[in-house]
Amino acid sequence: MTGKAVRGPTYGELIRISERDGRWQQVRVDLTRHGVAVLYARLADWRPDRAAGPRLRALLGRDWARYLDLTHPDVRRRFAASRVLLKYAAGQVLDVSPDSVELGYGATGRPYLRGYDAVDISLSHTDDLLLVGLTTRGVIGVDAERADRPMYSTGLGKHVCTPHELDLLEGLDPAERDDALVRVWTLKEAYSKARGLGMQFRFTEFGFRPGSDPTGLDRPDGEPGTGTEWSFRTYVVDEDYIVSVAVGDAGFGGTDDTAASSMLDGGFVDMLTEVLGGDDPQDEEDPWDTW
Repeated sequence: MTGKAVRGPTYGELIRISERDGRWQQVRVDLTRHGVAVLYARLADWRPDRAAGPRLRALLGRDWARYLDLTHPDVRRRFAASRVLLKYAAGQVLDVSPDSVELGYGATGRPYLRGYDAVDISLSHTDDLLLVGLTTRGVIGVDAERADRPMYSTGLGKHVCTPHELDLLEGLDPAERDDALVRVWTLKEAYSKARGLGMQFRFTEFGFRPGSDPTGLDRPDGEPGTGTEWSFRTYVVDEDYIVSVAVGDAGFGGTDDTAASSMLDGGFVDMLTEVLGGDDPQDEEDPWDTW
């Protein structure tokens, strides 16, 4: 079942990728049509840790050492699967093999595509859900949380909400407050990720309107805090997860052609081709053909 948007206008439905040969064409269509594509997968569908070590190491690249440092089995699985999904998605968009996609990380841990800044990316995972966002419009942040997570009832609201948000939450039916706060929480996480600020941006300093469409961001007193340069979306995935997306439009427009061979410097593409040992990275043998 594909995740369905339940709040605000959407760029398109969430795209479920259940296998390596999944609905990649829809990802490319959404990115071309809207400048934004958001896809998700279930952990059981993406288990590269089951493959042999050399294959996993080839795809994780610089993340291999970080993967080895993780000691908890569930954390290791989610880490590997989320990076594999992200690299396959980026590879499809850039028209290169996924193992040639290299991730970098900013000071706050925000991932980006090394050597290619025309497509911005964001990543989230929780329990068995993997989430990837891509945009050619500017910056993107995505976040996911279990829909049944108790947040308001545990007193978390006063630590992450503005005074205006708390007033609005109090005005809701008690049975709706946990759900509303989960939505607000994922919107704040997505916006913070898009800004690349991480936990440096206090959640009590900006807000959204619980129980209404996430049309914009508010100041602590409830006054509008952003214009049309930011857009927000909230989805429900299979009734299990709340997913939020924040997109900041840089104002330069998107691009219809995201292939690395079109956008990157020709010398870099030639070097990449030589390193991979072929004329076209897509012609290379898939390192996951036995996975």
